[in-house]
Amino acid sequence: MTGRIIEAKPKATARPPSGQTPNAAVRHVTVDEGSDGQRLDNFLLRELKGVPKTHVYRVIRAGEVRVNKGRAQADTRVNLGDVVRIPPVRLPERAADTAPAAPPREFPVLFEDEHLLVIDKPAGVAVHGGSGVSFGVIEQLRRARPQAKFLELVHRLDKETSGVLVLAKKRSALTHLQDQFRGRSTGKTYAALVWGDWPEKLKVIDVALHKYLDADGERRVRQVTTSHDPAAEQAKRSITLVKVAQRLGWASLLDVTIKTGRTHQIRVHLAEAGHAIVGDPKYGDFAKNRDLARGPRRFERMFLHARRLVFAHPVTGAEVVCEAALPAECLALASPGTPPT
Repeated sequence: MTGRIIEAKPKATARPPSGQTPNAAVRHVTVDEGSDGQRLDNFLLRELKGVPKTHVYRVIRAGEVRVNKGRAQADTRVNLGDVVRIPPVRLPERAADTAPAAPPREFPVLFEDEHLLVIDKPAGVAVHGGSGVSFGVIEQLRRARPQAKFLELVHRLDKETSGVLVLAKKRSALTHLQDQFRGRSTGKTYAALVWGDWPEKLKVIDVALHKYLDADGERRVRQVTTSHDPAAEQAKRSITLVKVAQRLGWASLLDVTIKTGRTHQIRVHLAEAGHAIVGDPKYGDFAKNRDLARGPRRFERMFLHARRLVFAHPVTGAEVVCEAALPAECLALASPGTPPT
């Protein structure tokens, strides 16, 4: 929880339907520093873990949630010291019983102070639960650090991507850093190994991207290169800068800097340029990936690594430079020599 319970008054409630258990007491929760400035709906969703969003919004609209004894809307900002009245709610018993608890886990720390935590995320670990994933980095860290009053993701990395990931330990730091990311004032550089010999002259890719769901409900991204495309109005301008770091003959190791942070931006831009990222399970060369996974080096991940991130500290304004070394399996694959398959 992000708040401290200062009062709990039992209140009679109707017998819950079969398969549901009630939270049968009105709670009055004082907003602490970790929730200062948060929207009321988000505050409640965090306090009422497992309660469907539709129910949370229903009790807000009904006026059952009060802030300092007054009615409030979903977009009301709660402030430090506010007292929020939370009514009794019903939590589906099945969801409570079957949801697996995230195992506590720490990750390699690149930088940490009272405001920030920067870690080196391994490949294959989602940053948060959802979409078929029970838990991710954020849930595991919260379990590992039960004393933390506030811990939130500042940005995202794909599950298959390793490297620098920033988390905020205070809400003020979260909003400040998210403003930097939205304002494109951070410097993000990735290491990507792509199939083939990357053209020396191709240094800037400025092609709009459109995010959509395919027939299986999977999130995908594609390029939009003409105004006649039906998705032209929804597509977002996306800029990727590419520099060759090493040529291996069968592949090229690239330094990739993104000026916009679109979903799957690097993966789609490089693949559409004819040089898919090695091991990419969604936009890559599936036959080559399969052979590589079965070959002598058994490389079974996507070679995309967030190796460097530069941003201004949210409190001091000092430049913070965080670097994550290439994982051992990536270093081995990118070493000069014969093709791995």
